[in-house]
Amino acid sequence: MPKLLIVTDAWRPQINGVVRSIENLVPWLVRLGIEVDILSPAEFHTAPLPGYPEIRLALTTPGRVRRRIEACDPDYIHIATEGPLGVLARRTALKRNGFTSSYHTRFPEYVAARSPIPERWLYWFMRWFHNAGRGCLVATASLRDELSSRGFANIHIWSRGVDTQHFRPDYAPPLELPRPVFVHVGRMAVEKNVEAFLKMKLPGSKLVVGDGPLLEEFRARYPDVVFTGAKSGTELATLYAMGDVFVFPSLTDTFGLVVLEALASGVPVAAYPVTGPKDILGNCGAGVVDEDLHKAALACLSLSGVDARARAMDFSWKACADQFLDATYVSFGIAP
Repeated sequence: MPKLLIVTDAWRPQINGVVRSIENLVPWLVRLGIEVDILSPAEFHTAPLPGYPEIRLALTTPGRVRRRIEACDPDYIHIATEGPLGVLARRTALKRNGFTSSYHTRFPEYVAARSPIPERWLYWFMRWFHNAGRGCLVATASLRDELSSRGFANIHIWSRGVDTQHFRPDYAPPLELPRPVFVHVGRMAVEKNVEAFLKMKLPGSKLVVGDGPLLEEFRARYPDVVFTGAKSGTELATLYAMGDVFVFPSLTDTFGLVVLEALASGVPVAAYPVTGPKDILGNCGAGVVDEDLHKAALACLSLSGVDARARAMDFSWKACADQFLDATYVSFGIAP
């Protein structure tokens, strides 16, 4: 049985797209006959990321990471993040038979939003990190084209999926709110552009689910908005399902798992025409992408929840795992 080691700086108890993608990928890889090991900050002492105390970075040494990888002795190494563990694993992997990586996060844009560091310097780092590998996996065709134009090489598509049994429209509403309900799920942070949604004048109610460094500030500034904090499991699914429109204001996400979860819940999606939403929604009638997000949100009120649900059915975690394996085999020059 082939053994795969996934190295990730993002892991539980974090709740984000990287963690959820890996958590949903692994069971399907196991079903497909792959032995999977995870190297994460859970094995080390950690320190909080400045500005993001909920994100913990591993405190370790090159030698310890090297010994951990040697003890695992994987056939393939996949590095999911460019943090401390990712950089140290990259060093060891290059001395073995190489690695694949995935581009989950617009790291240059996120850092540039918080510091004076130029994006071009950060993109240099990202190219250095990813181009050393055998293949870089990205979630959408538009992101592939963008990164290719920036000098990234050996790019493969690895899309995402959604659990349509868990996220579905038929939950009883957990809250009594004036209709229509415009809902958003995500991290309350500057790079997520949540305030573009909070500032909108919309009929009915705004429901916001998620935690993050700006949550308390938003609660104070927007008292008419219902903020629930972070939710998970069935509680999260019921909050999705009570929405009439899902508003996704991010300009920097590389995909947006929450978009699929909203669609599976029968909720049309309003978003900007950027990587992620434009790839998922296209012209399928399940949402509206527009430079005017307010216009898109109102236009979604006339769309069908049935069409939204139908679009979500095009995405499965089984297909996601198949794509991941295909990209791994091609990158390592092995016939599936």
